[in-house]
Amino acid sequence: QVQLIESGGRTVQAGDSLTLSCARSGPSTSHYAMGWFRQAPEKEREFVAVTSWSGITYYADSVKGRFTISGDNAKKTVTLQMNSLKPEDTAVYYCAADFQWRDDDYGIDPSEYDYWGPGTQVTVSS
Repeated sequence: QVQLIESGGRTVQAGDSLTLSCARSGPSTSHYAMGWFRQAPEKEREFVAVTSWSGITYYADSVKGRFTISGDNAKKTVTLQMNSLKPEDTAVYYCAADFQWRDDDYGIDPSEYDYWGPGTQVTVSS
């Protein structure tokens, strides 16, 4: 059973930085991707960033230049470094694993992911 657990969410002020972490346990696969999504109240879940086993990364336009995703294949962890946080970044952040990743994927569709963590709340106050 694959399990994902996020950590690091908390309340910060606009302009602050925050790092989220996701730990994966259970069976693994050689070709996979780890993504971050977020969901604000009354909004749909949206793509934030993804990193693949081969080092491919993609970001949503709204976070490009401010957020950095990095994965450690050996430790089965993925982190999301978030800088210059804005109130509109407030959301529950979810870690997800795609165990059927292909290098021509972009990882932006939540339905492509096989496993999800329970989420961690990030609140950015103005």
